[in-house]
Amino acid sequence: MVISFELTDEHKMVQDMVRKFAERELAPHIKEWDVLHGGYPRSVLDHMGEQGILGICFPEKYGGGGMDYISLAVACEELERIDTSFRVPLSVHIGLCGLGLLQWGTEEQKQKYLVPLATGEKLGTFGLTEPNAGSDPAALEMQARNVGDHYVLNGEKMWISLADIADTFLVIARTGTRADRARGISAFIIERGMPGFKSDTIHGKMGIRAGNTGSFSLVDTPVPAENLVGEEGEGFKIAMSCLDGGRYTVAAGSVGLIRGCLEASVKYAHERETFGRPIAEHQLVQQMIARMARGYDISRLLVWRAGWLKNQGIRNTRETGLAKWAACDEAFQAATDAVEIHGAYGFSNEYPVERHLRNCKGAVIYEGSAEIQTLLAAGYALGHRQDKPLRRELPSWPFE
Repeated sequence: MVISFELTDEHKMVQDMVRKFAERELAPHIKEWDVLHGGYPRSVLDHMGEQGILGICFPEKYGGGGMDYISLAVACEELERIDTSFRVPLSVHIGLCGLGLLQWGTEEQKQKYLVPLATGEKLGTFGLTEPNAGSDPAALEMQARNVGDHYVLNGEKMWISLADIADTFLVIARTGTRADRARGISAFIIERGMPGFKSDTIHGKMGIRAGNTGSFSLVDTPVPAENLVGEEGEGFKIAMSCLDGGRYTVAAGSVGLIRGCLEASVKYAHERETFGRPIAEHQLVQQMIARMARGYDISRLLVWRAGWLKNQGIRNTRETGLAKWAACDEAFQAATDAVEIHGAYGFSNEYPVERHLRNCKGAVIYEGSAEIQTLLAAGYALGHRQDKPLRRELPSWPFE
């Protein structure tokens, strides 16, 4: 077994392509989108699709780029280096929805729904969180009633990225009773435009203001039986495996945010002078910059380990959770230090570090809060938690 800490030529090609795209098409407009409009236009995501970014790690036979999971991490890092709102689509479109369909969908479902996602023709997202079900997803209330050739869904989902612009929704709903908890949950593919579907945008967010976040509700929505993903009662397992993909992209994006803070801080530290010399020469500033550099390397290595396991088709719930926990915490520390280094300017939107600080707090909470990741890590270390084999594991790379 060969382990390398170097990016391959293919990875570097992805890195260069996404970096140039982000710097050319995203960076010049992010302040305007963040402050003035509160959301970037759908055309931005269309351009991502045209560049192959939205299908980067889906198999070529489904219209994707056929790249590996390290390539996905590299893309997430480059996008969040500019702003978190540009990484989020990869988390929900690829990590949660697309990889969920790749792992659990039938061939018919993949042809109908995964192919348009892989080509960027349509956008996908994931519906798990509800007003009364966040860290305890087994308490979800959305109901799916089996009436023979279709199901009827009723309920509401909250804090859904791309809620108002996505086309395809991988939705987790209850087919059993609340007493059944995780055993009574199933997964469904919902299309925008189905009867009874309605979405709304959430305004007034602390961060990720340029990205679309919202809610959607289903009222007596008829869903064909063939849109059931996996088997009835497998929804909780499906949701947890999807979170492995989502958390991986969140961790990789946080690595990019750390790098964005580090680059901005190093540049500012060389330019800003106090007491007759650049602040880069002050030891306490050096301490904060060194802490960012350490956090960047630690987080990136944890992400790459999880990506390597994904490439091998090896279960990686523990490793991905650790990467997400560490990278998000390091990103929050890096953003806090970056604002401190910039002083009063860090408190304004003249520099990107103010936006990075607002953005990174969300990642500490969503897709498994720091507290949930602590409990998971403790469970593995104490032997209280063991991953059971799934009926369908995520395909290893290279894809057949």
